[in-house]
Amino acid sequence: MSALKCPLLNKYPLTRPSLGKPKCGAVSTRAASQVVNAAAVLPKNLIGIHSGVFVGDWRPEDAERAVKGAKEAGFDLIELNLSVPEEVDADLTKKVLRDYELQASGSLGLSRATDISSSDTEIRRNGIKLLSNALKALNVVGGKYFIGVNFGAMDKYREPLTAEQWKHCVASLKEVASEAADYGIEYGLEVVNRYETNILNTAQQAKELVGDIGLDNVTIHLDTYHMNIEENSMEQAIQAAGNKLGYIHIGESHRGYLGTGSVDFTGLFRGLAASGYTGPLTFESFSSAVVSPSLSNTLCVWRDLWDDPDDLAVKAHGFIESNWAAAYQLYSRPKAWSKPV
Repeated sequence: MSALKCPLLNKYPLTRPSLGKPKCGAVSTRAASQVVNAAAVLPKNLIGIHSGVFVGDWRPEDAERAVKGAKEAGFDLIELNLSVPEEVDADLTKKVLRDYELQASGSLGLSRATDISSSDTEIRRNGIKLLSNALKALNVVGGKYFIGVNFGAMDKYREPLTAEQWKHCVASLKEVASEAADYGIEYGLEVVNRYETNILNTAQQAKELVGDIGLDNVTIHLDTYHMNIEENSMEQAIQAAGNKLGYIHIGESHRGYLGTGSVDFTGLFRGLAASGYTGPLTFESFSSAVVSPSLSNTLCVWRDLWDDPDDLAVKAHGFIESNWAAAYQLYSRPKAWSKPV
């Protein structure tokens, strides 16, 4: 295979993935030693992976499969799908996480029937109840990050955002985020593309919503898949989020192997390092071969770019870890790190 250089000033050469079966994240011997040295001064960001890479349900055997797969691929955290919290056995999940020494976050996307920005009072109450149940489950599991489209319906709206919708969104979020604060959980608002919400499409909009809510535990959740569609650049979005940036989803433009699409990972990792970001870096990818038809249809997964979850996970971890190490060594604020001896 020909050499692919890590997108950080070509300092950490990786191996170029073939388009037939990507091999992203295979690090050369020289690069590996450089990354090890860089890792000595890295902030302790959790590197995570969405459970949907491994499983589509959360039966006991699914929990074991996903957590074990995440651990064996090198991850520190697994993101749980809490869309139907009553289907998650929180006590069992806590035990499996403890057995594999893995941390957890939780995410979901609200529907039209649970849209907390709706003008319908009953719909808003249904959404608040769902969010409350998800937070309770995450608290039992021991997770400290609750993210996703947890501020409105994850759906294509046919009209622009209204002042009334914004008002309902703020009021509802003050209620549920206060509960999250009681559990010591960060409530991250995911910025997604225009086809999945009309509320938050850019980091700047999220910063304004966070300001209106006015709670310290409410943060911004950015996702490279969506940033690639809506933002002017990765770095501008990170700067706009500022110190309220709390969670990052790392996904490719086509939701496949990292490094084989059009996402500007150079700008992403450079911007994160320069900003002093210390939150999780979580890989997200979906295939209809794994997740349920309802989720894959909601996310418009019309073609599958991978069929081996374990290979995908290992390559994703290598890609994130090596690129983050390179970026941090090259671009982080001098006060945040010291060069290795």
